[in-house]
Amino acid sequence: MPTPISATEVPAACLHHSIPAASALPARASARWLATAKDIAPGVMLTTGIAGAALLAHRVPGLSALSPLILSIVLGAALHNVVGTPAWAKAGVMFSLRRVLRLGVILLGLQLTAEQVMEVGSGGLFIIAATLIATFMFTTMLGRMMGVERKLTQLIAAGTSICGASAVIATNTVTEGSDEDVAYSVACVTIFGSLAMISYPLLPGLLHLDAHGFGLWAGASIHEIAQVVAAAFQDGTAAGEFGTIAKLSRVTLLAPVVLTLGLIAARQGSGCTPTATKRPPTPWFVLGFIAVIALNSVVAIPAETKSAAAGLTTFLLSMSLAAMGLETYIAKLKAKGPRPLMLGAAASIFIAGFSLILIKLMG
Repeated sequence: MPTPISATEVPAACLHHSIPAASALPARASARWLATAKDIAPGVMLTTGIAGAALLAHRVPGLSALSPLILSIVLGAALHNVVGTPAWAKAGVMFSLRRVLRLGVILLGLQLTAEQVMEVGSGGLFIIAATLIATFMFTTMLGRMMGVERKLTQLIAAGTSICGASAVIATNTVTEGSDEDVAYSVACVTIFGSLAMISYPLLPGLLHLDAHGFGLWAGASIHEIAQVVAAAFQDGTAAGEFGTIAKLSRVTLLAPVVLTLGLIAARQGSGCTPTATKRPPTPWFVLGFIAVIALNSVVAIPAETKSAAAGLTTFLLSMSLAAMGLETYIAKLKAKGPRPLMLGAAASIFIAGFSLILIKLMG
């Protein structure tokens, strides 16, 4: 039997070559980074191009009512289902879908300050929070009764109750639904949010709502920020400004909702034993979102910087939804049937009615 060789008997030259030199480690890390960048670059360029096309399409008369986020997922899905997503783009598409999304949500915090939230007042904040919670609970219970898949139901509930497509893609980081679930949910909030955007400006006189009440109603119940702005300003500047602030205050609730859903997902994904629970997903980007709001509340950031950040946020989220479209099969969307669409309609009617009742009751 051969005698084992001790470390002292190994030639010094062999030891030298078996242990990487400290100076070689940064070089290897740099090489790995360059290799990763080379892999993701084509796909990132593709999602960047689609997002850019969506921003241009948004300026076309007739399409300006649709946000670049919505147009991005439509263009991405069209490319994927007509031509197909190239294999060379896959790595970059997934990078846009995950990392770019998280950065976009973090930067969304630059649109909010604690002072803006306080402008809504305690009564307005109560109406917004109560409406969000009630809508989310109503949608999830009705979805269960209708037999809609749990993850799809949660995405529709988040998109309807919080902030449309942004809430859908942020919530999906913890619910982990399919790309088709996300696309269907985005379609729901787009359709019914657009209907609300068109119909709300016709109702202030009929419902006897002043500018403050109408702005609060729009901000508390219409899905997308752009849709709220378009609807609320139809009733005047005062209604538009207050509606925008109310909507942004509602967006702040994205963080606690995503964190709560992460904990719920962990418990539902637990093991066989009653006490075993899966580690909850940690959406660090949501904590970053909160931190940016705090920073924006205590540091005077120039208006030009905020405007540039808002544009960058929209572009990054559009890239993420373009990536989502590049992973979406239309045939799978059709297979889900009309029930999720009916659920989205019911949720939209509920949030409009519930928030209006609270506004009337609280004067």
